[in-house]
Amino acid sequence: MENLIEKYNVSRETIELLKTYEASLREWQHKFNLVSNNSLEDAWNRHFLDSLQLLDLIPKDAELMLDFGSGAGFPAMVLAIALQNKTPYLKIKLIESIKKKTLYLNHVAEICHIQNVEIINDRIENLPPQKADVITSRAMCSLDELLKYAYRFTSRKTKCIFPKGKKYAEEISEAEKHWNFEYKIIPSMTSEEGAIVIITNLFAKGDK
Repeated sequence: MENLIEKYNVSRETIELLKTYEASLREWQHKFNLVSNNSLEDAWNRHFLDSLQLLDLIPKDAELMLDFGSGAGFPAMVLAIALQNKTPYLKIKLIESIKKKTLYLNHVAEICHIQNVEIINDRIENLPPQKADVITSRAMCSLDELLKYAYRFTSRKTKCIFPKGKKYAEEISEAEKHWNFEYKIIPSMTSEEGAIVIITNLFAKGDK
């Protein structure tokens, strides 16, 4: 635990809440198919630490974060737990269209006493436009598709943080056909092949 606290700059209380979260994931997996059964065998690394590695990428002055296709809460619910005492002014909205998954997300928010989240059971395209400081999404769709969803919610200062698998370079090349953006690649701490793609200054081709 000491290594985790030092590596991810989180408190012991945060680690204990994440362990509560992990136990609930294993319990609810028997009811709902929240994550793949293969990933559940190594849930701490595959889901929780994979989410925690984004912690230092969240701007300290961010006030609104949107998470698309939140599923079982990775990375947004993990980040909410870690950030709620550090940045109490940050509101995190988890957007998930599948009802059973939002039931689970509400359960996690309750048992982990998370106050800084709003869980929205709807499709992204149904949401009214709002400008977010941060947008996250993990394993929902290709980067090109993600940028289509994200565009209505971005300003030039919005930071999009998207964990990606081994084909991230191909996804960037495809997205560049339709979008102008700046990007930065950070190697994943939990996957030798994966990376975190950070997108800023997003606008569609042809926009002025």
